[in-house]
Amino acid sequence: MTTYDQGSAMHTTPMSAPPRWACVLLGIFMILTGLLVLGDIAFFTVISAIFIGWMAIAAGAFEIFHVFWTKGWGGMVWQLILGILYIAFGLILVTQPLTGALLLTYVLGVALLVSGVIRMLMGFGRWREGGWIMVASGVFGVVAGLIIITGFPATGLWVLGLLLGIDLLSHGIGWLTYAWMPTARPA
Repeated sequence: MTTYDQGSAMHTTPMSAPPRWACVLLGIFMILTGLLVLGDIAFFTVISAIFIGWMAIAAGAFEIFHVFWTKGWGGMVWQLILGILYIAFGLILVTQPLTGALLLTYVLGVALLVSGVIRMLMGFGRWREGGWIMVASGVFGVVAGLIIITGFPATGLWVLGLLLGIDLLSHGIGWLTYAWMPTARPA
């Protein structure tokens, strides 16, 4: 629930909620799509890598395009290098999606492991203020990272597809829940 301060200088109006039928339809579609993805996670892992590759190519092209409006040589050079790296990374993912999926999965495993350790350390430092929640979150991150890294390269064939499927399912359930919450929308 969002509240707005009516005393502020900038007045905002709340966005109107989408109709219930649209939320239900979106929720059902996302759940069905999530089940489809979970039905063949290896295939959708490769599809995810290809999609990420095309997005990286587009981001690189925009970075290079933006160079023409950058002031100063230092900024131009770094933006140009970044754009070229994005495009090169995207081309690898698009032309070699299986290798790209393996690379993305390994990076994800390392990122989960490192972020989990950092969250645990932060949680121990704030134990009295409810830091145990941060420690628990960190433990889950470390376990997920270790599962991915220790099972590598086999995990590279299913992790991205599994995460995509779970995300779609949870998003669909969220939309259905939102559609039927009496406080979320008018009857």
